[in-house]
Amino acid sequence: MDTKWEYRTIKYKTGGFLGGKVKEEEFEQILNEAGYEGWELVSCFDTNEANGQSKDIIAVFKRKVYL
Repeated sequence: MDTKWEYRTIKYKTGGFLGGKVKEEEFEQILNEAGYEGWELVSCFDTNEANGQSKDIIAVFKRKVYL
């Protein structure tokens, strides 16, 4: 039987005047909450403006689907 996955993304808004500032404890809490729900972090990347500023962090999670 093939393993089936479902995926979820969470967008975390960065702060600061020019963006890019991350409240580490807050971001860690978001990741831990997803982990407690059975989600595994697969990837994490930032979104950039034309001038290179980071505005958001996108976290991609997956978990097995039991049919």
